[in-house]
Amino acid sequence: ARQLTVQMMQNPQILAALQERLDGLVGTSTGYIESLPKVVKRRVNALKNLQVQCAQIEAKFYEEVHELERKYAALYQPLFDKRSEIINAIYEPTEEECEWKDAEEDISEEMKDKAKLEEEKKDEEKEDPKGIPEFWLTVFKNVDLLSDMVQEHDEPILKHLKDIKVKFSEVGQPMSFTLEFHFEPNDYFTNEVLTKTYRMRSEPDDSDPFSFDGPEIMGCTGCQIDWKKGKNVTLKTIKKKQKHKGRGTVRTVTKTVSNDSFFNFFSPPEGKLNISLSALTLDDDDAEAILAADFEIGHFLRERIVPRSVLYFTGEAIEDDDEDYDEEGEEADDEEGEEEADEEHDPEYDPK
Repeated sequence: ARQLTVQMMQNPQILAALQERLDGLVGTSTGYIESLPKVVKRRVNALKNLQVQCAQIEAKFYEEVHELERKYAALYQPLFDKRSEIINAIYEPTEEECEWKDAEEDISEEMKDKAKLEEEKKDEEKEDPKGIPEFWLTVFKNVDLLSDMVQEHDEPILKHLKDIKVKFSEVGQPMSFTLEFHFEPNDYFTNEVLTKTYRMRSEPDDSDPFSFDGPEIMGCTGCQIDWKKGKNVTLKTIKKKQKHKGRGTVRTVTKTVSNDSFFNFFSPPEGKLNISLSALTLDDDDAEAILAADFEIGHFLRERIVPRSVLYFTGEAIEDDDEDYDEEGEEADDEEGEEEADEEHDPEYDPK
């Protein structure tokens, strides 16, 4: 019987049919709740009402968390401003500020002095760079989520990116945050700052209060980029040949179409500067998927990139992220190994 079961589990048609059957059972009631006496069902309804009240308290909790984020953002900002000044060669850090003990660095003083002399000699031979060149472009290229968006024609523009800031909505205003991308004067557009604002909701939905799990992004607003003539990398010109049906003559038509670019990030799906999930219809599945990915990027920039940019510049934060995934993979492997071990110690197990 066991061998027959194994053979069945290796048949893709049987597995597909089984999966379809299981998918149909998801969310299916066992009938127990429906069979309860009316008086018990009333008590269950009372528990649900309590659960709604819990969700409302949780919403208040997240509102206060947002206020704390706003408060501490003001404390972080002087450090982020100094970071920006170092990156952009406005401030030169002192020797003391530049001292850093590498955990893997354990060499003698003599070797240190020798290495320092060699480093100084190399520095003299090179042209002295200002600040930290291409800092944000390097960060973007190091992070898969962002590097997928950056095209080759975006890179010369992103070399002019000076800073990225996060601004939280003021007290009493609807919950939101804005990403500000600060650029130095360049040959591509006249804007000094490009913005992307994400609107959030931190209250249970009346139609589905039990799905509440903290603040969620409900919409976003981009900004208009004032491109200089011939420099808009979000558009490209293509030439198409058209043949006249009657005369058979051929003419070349020039057409402007959208082009893949990081800077499409400032124009949400469907070319609208302002879009929300509630505005999408059931036919907008693709747009909703793109919008969800956009929200993920906005959240990642706010939570990880801006606060820890130097670690993404050096790659250390990426290594930490990879280690997290490796640990999860090892746990999964261990579980599979335990299952195999259990089978081997099963007195009814037949390896044939």
